[in-house]
Amino acid sequence: MPEYKKVYLKKGKDFQIKNRHRWIFSGAIDKIDTHDNGDILKVYSSTKEFLGHAYFNDKTDIAGRMLNFCEEDPLKSIRDNIKNALNMRKQLIDINRTNCFRAINGENDGLPGLIVDIYNDVAVIQISTLGMDKLRPLIISELSSHLNQSISIYERSSMGSRKIEGLDNVEKHILGPKKKNTEVIENGIKLIVDFIDGQKTGFFLDMREMRQLIGNLSKNKKVLNCFSYSGGFSLYALKHGAVSVQSIEISEQANKIAEQNFEINGFKEHKKDILTMNVFDFIKKERLDHDIIILDPPAFAKKRSDVKNALTKYYELNRTTLKKMKSGALLLTCSCSYHVDQDNFETTIKKAGIDANKELIIISKHRMAMDHSINIYHKEFDYLKSFLIYVR
Repeated sequence: MPEYKKVYLKKGKDFQIKNRHRWIFSGAIDKIDTHDNGDILKVYSSTKEFLGHAYFNDKTDIAGRMLNFCEEDPLKSIRDNIKNALNMRKQLIDINRTNCFRAINGENDGLPGLIVDIYNDVAVIQISTLGMDKLRPLIISELSSHLNQSISIYERSSMGSRKIEGLDNVEKHILGPKKKNTEVIENGIKLIVDFIDGQKTGFFLDMREMRQLIGNLSKNKKVLNCFSYSGGFSLYALKHGAVSVQSIEISEQANKIAEQNFEINGFKEHKKDILTMNVFDFIKKERLDHDIIILDPPAFAKKRSDVKNALTKYYELNRTTLKKMKSGALLLTCSCSYHVDQDNFETTIKKAGIDANKELIIISKHRMAMDHSINIYHKEFDYLKSFLIYVR
């Protein structure tokens, strides 16, 4: 094992690490050996108690991210955590029905700064930190050894955090056949995933359970899917017997993929109900006499300072929708804004219901997709909020 340099935390600043939280904030550091940003260091308490290994970057508020909490070589810990993450998904995912899933979920799998999503024959990786960026050769080597040898690996590391870390964005093919998109199945539904130009790594894998929930409720129902992206909720509704589904999405590119998805699933005649327009404009002018309405907007709060404005948008979106909804209809309303917590979101929906003069009954809260499991010591990643509401 290499001889790693050392960092000492201030008195009273080690309790989070002892509780297996992986972040070390810059204000917690007392003394640190000279090192290059992104290097792995040994972490000690103020009393010189060894706490584990972390990589560090003084350009960020989260100065260190723990790779393990033991004496083991951190490179071995990384290899083991990659293997363990992949093995867990093998137990949780039936690839005969769903061959698209999150294989590695950052801190939740003990691999801070690393996301890996599998789309059938393509693995898309995202690296958000300098420390993990320096470990790219190890990551690629381990992934290629554990995944099917015919799989293509594509890196899509293009998030704002990389700039803060002092990194340029990276979008490139790494291994295997070069592809622009691929076809996957999710719960038996076919989907075309554009992992190069699509949202996130290509698809919103984290909403799988909510799509299934809506599907189960859609028989003989009239459904409205707002912010429909490539048509995921719409396809589930149609497959489960919805009589009609309107899909509203402002992105022409996303709607083109949605149209392809409708065709390959045998719903070509419903393509006419895929509309390219602003959701806010649509809900203001249409009747909204649907049985089920889905509001799954993009993140309105990209940073903490956006929260107030985001809550205003959530309020307006939900108030306008609720005001027009008929009694007995169902509303699935969602937020993926990390900086908007569940209490604030629920309070906003409550205010929207009061001002729309509707009674709101929560019949289900967000159902987490198992491949997006959350480490119990790292609740910061529990960012998805959704409420299925009976409106009367």
